[in-house]
Parts: sequence; structure tokens; C-alpha cells
Amino acid sequence: MTSTSARGTAAPRLRSWLLEGEEGRAARLPGPHAKPAPAHRAQAWWRVMCLTGVDYFSTLGYQPGIAALAAGAVAPVATLVLVALTLVGALPVYRRVARESPHGEGSIAMLERILPWWAGKLFVLVLLGFAATDFLITITLSAADASAHALENPYVPDWAHGHQVLLTAVLLAALSAVFLRGFREAIGIAVVLVTAYLALSAVVVADSLLEVARHPQLVRDWHALLVSEHPDWLGVLGTALVVFPKLALGLSGFETGVAVMPQIAGGSDDTPARPLGRIRGAHRLLTTAAVVMSVFLVLSSFTTTVLIPPAEFRSGGQASGRALAYLAHEHLGSAFGTAYDISTIAILWFAGASAMAGLLNLVPRYLPRYGMAPRWAKALRPLVLVFSAVALFVTWWFDASVDAQGGAYATGVLVLMTSATVAVALSARRLHQRGAALGFAAVAAVFAYTTATNVVERPDGVRIGGCFILAILVVSLLSRVRRAFELRAASVSFDAAAERYLLEAARSGALHVVANEPGRRDAREYREKADEARRLSNLPRFAPLVFLEVTVDDASDFETDLRVRGEERFGHRILTVHSSVIPNTVAELLLAVRDRTGTLPQVYFSWTEGNPLLHLLRFLFFGAGEVATVTREVLRQAEPDPARRPVVHVA
Repeated sequence: MTSTSARGTAAPRLRSWLLEGEEGRAARLPGPHAKPAPAHRAQAWWRVMCLTGVDYFSTLGYQPGIAALAAGAVAPVATLVLVALTLVGALPVYRRVARESPHGEGSIAMLERILPWWAGKLFVLVLLGFAATDFLITITLSAADASAHALENPYVPDWAHGHQVLLTAVLLAALSAVFLRGFREAIGIAVVLVTAYLALSAVVVADSLLEVARHPQLVRDWHALLVSEHPDWLGVLGTALVVFPKLALGLSGFETGVAVMPQIAGGSDDTPARPLGRIRGAHRLLTTAAVVMSVFLVLSSFTTTVLIPPAEFRSGGQASGRALAYLAHEHLGSAFGTAYDISTIAILWFAGASAMAGLLNLVPRYLPRYGMAPRWAKALRPLVLVFSAVALFVTWWFDASVDAQGGAYATGVLVLMTSATVAVALSARRLHQRGAALGFAAVAAVFAYTTATNVVERPDGVRIGGCFILAILVVSLLSRVRRAFELRAASVSFDAAAERYLLEAARSGALHVVANEPGRRDAREYREKADEARRLSNLPRFAPLVFLEVTVDDASDFETDLRVRGEERFGHRILTVHSSVIPNTVAELLLAVRDRTGTLPQVYFSWTEGNPLLHLLRFLFFGAGEVATVTREVLRQAEPDPARRPVVHVA
């Protein structure tokens, strides 16, 4: 008996734990960790920087090797080009994104505001597909690279080799456990890992610079090789520009830098509309991360190119994907090298935390609000489990290969950064800031070229991104259809006139609401509609009527705030409201009127002529169609008790 009772209470507790944070409508809930945090939970900007930095800074683990393999002796110059684009292009772009989307909406929200209706929604879904590609591949690629670093360590036992997929799966499960525990713990872990990794990397880079200074012949040899391959600097610069798209992985981290802005502590005078302190913190975060990373990239690329034989960068070489780790073992000994391996493994593993944070921000912010995800998608823990399952599948599919996932990763990063530059360029143009618009447009052109080049060289990235886009589109549209008959109002409010009309009508003992599709809005229209409702429903002439008119603004929206206004025209009292859908709004208002007045309202419709299938499609995509029957169904699902359900009359 006791065990049965325990099992009976365990399931609700598990469900409550999983769905913690699911309460509320999507329009009020931008994301599990994107809600404005209470003051005592907000974090200093440098701590939040560490969360985004586990992704950004962890690229030091493989970026110098990628540069040397792609550009050879030109690698330091190609890295300088990357740094220049980071500081002159990406940094100003995302500082502006932070200013225009201070609640963590990111550049996707900026484009959403520019493109209305279904075109905007579909465009956002496509960008979400690339964002999912970027973030999910970041999780799997980083974990795979961490396991590769672990298996390269000389102290790893022989039996561990050949089990990279299993080791990667264990790392992914550990990452999932951190996020199931809570978001604050993720930031705390990130601070420790970033501090340790940057400190050890600084030791490796400093020692390498001393090694170069002690052996100046190494620099002369590198310069001689560079000149022999490219006699003039135009050739060097041309080669650097050609190989630049292959180095784009070093640009990751900016999008998540603005996604986690709500976690940054603001000033005492911050308001939801103007969180200036939070924006200043985000600017410090982005600038500090970019400068620190730029210094490390330039110095590490130079030292690894000069000190490591070119053959070691190739596949199977000891510096393949781990150039700084190679120098740590080579010049500082196996003990320090192992410590550096551990820090590299840890930060690469936790680089997925930054990506997971981005996913947990984007999906609940958009899909539930579009009606394109189940309601549980507003809670953190179910999403963590879903994303972790997808990450495990991707790891198995690619056999935990870093190289196999590199194309998809770069494609996702570059598409998001291109969309961000386009968004800020359009924003500057709309504000008539001609100089800024031209500057951002030039940066957008560079990113567009880089993206196109990467797609041509590594088309697998687009194919993988296309799979994510297709999955998001299919799941989203099916969810939208399945949730079509739900109540959709994020909130309902009545102005003073509307409240007075309803209360005065309720005092008569019955509340008669006439649903009217606005036409000419003249005296004849309202008189004929009132006469029809009274005649077909046998209402007495003295029974007060209240007209209800719903105007559809953007049918592609799902949840909206309903603001009901009362008007009087030609002696008739009329409630007007703007929404994204007619029948669901009518049902929501009838229930709200019932709760406010204590009187069960009755609503009167006229049948709509036409094909029922076409009306269903009109309802799904344009928010109209056959209003009466859909309103009845929405009410039936929302209120299971027929005695408390508003009455629907159709003539």
C-alpha cells in the first residue's frame, strides 16, 4: 500500500520538476533563462562573459592548427585578417544588437520586426534552423574535440583508445546534468574553467614567445618560407583573404553573448524599457572578450606557425587540432602538458554550455509564441533533455568526428553573423543613419562572401542546416495546427467604457453579445444585425445588446495581448479588439466577461457561406474562416463544464 502511494506521488513530483517554469503564456515568457532575473540573481558582466567565453575562448584549442593547416606560412597574416574583422566588423555589429535587443532577443528579433506576417515567421524559422545547427554542432563538436584531446594524452591507458564516441556521450550527459541542475551553476563552473584555461594558455604563449626570442633563426626561417611562397605582400594578403573563410570558427560566441544579456546585472536606474546598465555591461562583455581573444589568436598563431613543423599540423600529426597543447608538452613537460590538456578538455566540454544557453533562449522565445511548439517547450528541463538526445544522435551519426562536423558548425556561425550584420544595416537605414548603414552594409558583404565561400567549399554544412530547418518547419507547422483551438490571449484588459457596458448589460440578468464582422460600420449595418439577432433568437426588444468586433492585425502571431475598447455608435454599444485570430479571441473574451460579471454570456453569430475546407484553411492561416463553429469548439475545450460554458447561437 505504501509503495503504491509512493509511486503515485512520484509521477506528479517528476512532472512538476520537469515543467518548472512552464506556467504563463508564451508572450510573457521569452525563455527559461531569459526572463529578467531578480536583482540578487543577476551576475556581473565578467561572470556572464565566462559563460559565452567557454565557447569563444575554447576555439584556441584548435584555431591555430586550423590556420596553419589552411594557410601554411601565411597563417599569422590570415589570423590578423580574422582579428581585424572581429574588432572592426563583428564587435560593432553586436554592440548595436545589444543596444537594440537588451532583453536577449538577438539579431533574429531585429529581422522579425522588419519582416511582418508569415514571411517574417518563416524567415525566423529558417534562421532558427541555422541557429540550431550552430548551437547543437557546437555542443557535439566541442565534446568530440574534448574527447580527442583526452585520448591524445600520453597518460591515457590503451584500452580507452577507440572509444571516442562513448567518451563524447559521457561528456554530453554530464553537460545535460549541469543544466538540469540549474542555470546559475553553469555560470559558476564557466568562471572557474575560463580563468584556469586562459591562465594556462597565457603561460604556454609566453613560454613560446621566449622560445622564439631565444632562437631568432626560427623567425628568419619562417620569413624566408613566406617570401619564397609569396614574393610580394599582395600575394600574402590575397592568400590570407582566400583562406579566411576556413578560419571563421574563431568568430563564434557573439550571438550567445547577446542572448544571455538578461543575466547581466544592470544599474539601479534600469527600467524594462531602458536597461542602460545592462547594455553597458553587455558592451563591456563583448569588447573584453573580443580583445582578449584577438590577442591570444595573433600570438598563438604566430608562435605555433614558427615553432611547430608543418607536417605535425596534418591529420595524424601530433599538433593536429591541438597546437597549443603540443607546445605545452614539448616545451613545458608532460606534467604541465597534462594539466593543460585537462583544462582544454574541460573548457571544450563546457563550450557546449554556451550553446545550450543559446538554444534555451531562442526556442522558448519564438516557437511557443508562434504556437509552433508544445506548451512544455516553455520549461527548461524538457528542452535540455530534447537537445541532449539530439546531440547524442548527432554524435553517433558523425562518429564523434570533429572534421566531419566542422562544415556545419562554420555554416551556422556565418549565417547567424551575416543575418546580424544585415539586421543592423537595415536598422541604421530605417533611422536615416546613412554612414552607419553603409559601414554595416560593407561588413555584411564581407560576411556574405565568407558564408558563400564556406558553403561552396563545404556544402555538407548547408545540408545539415537544411535538415534542422526542415525538422523545425515540420514540427512547428504540425504544432500550430494541433494547438489551433487553444485560448491564445497573453492577457485580457477592458477600458472603462467596455467595463461599464458589460456591467450595465449584466444587471438585466442576461448578457447578449452579437459578433459582428465590421463592414460599413454605419447605422444600417448595426440596426440590421441587431434585428437579425432578436428575430432569430426570440430576444425581446428591450434586452440590451453588446456588439463585439475583432480586427485581425497579424494572423501569423499566436498569442497576443487583448485590449478591449468600448465605443458607442448610432446608439449601439460596441466592444472592439485587435488580435491575431477571431474565434479564439471571441471565446477568450466571453470567458473573461463571465468571470468579471458573474453572468454567463450568450453570443450570436450568422453562418458563413462557402466551402468548409477553405474556411478551415482561412482560420489556420488568416485567423478568420467559419467563426461560429470554431468558437464553439474553443469554448468546449477551454471550459469542460457545460453549465459554466458561454452559450453560442448561430442563425
